[in-house]
Amino acid sequence: MGWEVSRKLCPPTYVQRLNITQADQVLCIADGAPWIWKRVPLLVHALGLAAAQVHELLDFYHVVQHLGQVAALRQDWSAQARARWRTQQRHLLLRGEVEQVIAAVRTLCRGRHSKAIRTQHKYFIKNQSRMAYAKLMALKLPIGSGAIESTVRRVVNLRLKGPGMFWGRASAEAILLLRSYYKAGRWNLLKHMATSHRALLEA
Repeated sequence: MGWEVSRKLCPPTYVQRLNITQADQVLCIADGAPWIWKRVPLLVHALGLAAAQVHELLDFYHVVQHLGQVAALRQDWSAQARARWRTQQRHLLLRGEVEQVIAAVRTLCRGRHSKAIRTQHKYFIKNQSRMAYAKLMALKLPIGSGAIESTVRRVVNLRLKGPGMFWGRASAEAILLLRSYYKAGRWNLLKHMATSHRALLEA
């Protein structure tokens, strides 16, 4: 059994009710903001999880965006060359060859935009341990938070943040929970849970 925990969804109280400590694998996935990863150990402790259960992963699509930013700084390249380089590094990431990606970025640290590229290089070095995409795919765990991002965009921004809207915490969390089950393709399970308290153990 595995769980995905996002910084944006999955209120700790709800996750605790699902006995998350019984999960074999727990995935914490987010972008590269340092403040997020400083809080992950606190979340893990609050949930009573063992370090061996938990995987930290940078959202794959956020990392690909950084590759695009590196390629864009090479203004002496054609658009096709930039796209080709980004695609090559993307495939290396998926194969688990993160060190080769870091080396490829390092070789570009020259010229007028070298300082900006070095900043990106540091990003990849700092988060290298959170780019185990091949390993996580082998475990059948997600490498991107598409369902989470969709919920934030379509529910939080379009519904919960509407002009003049005020939500109680419990009601807002309920709406987010409904949307996350729907996007995860588990709507029928949620309906079953609504009619059987035993179904909570299957979630």
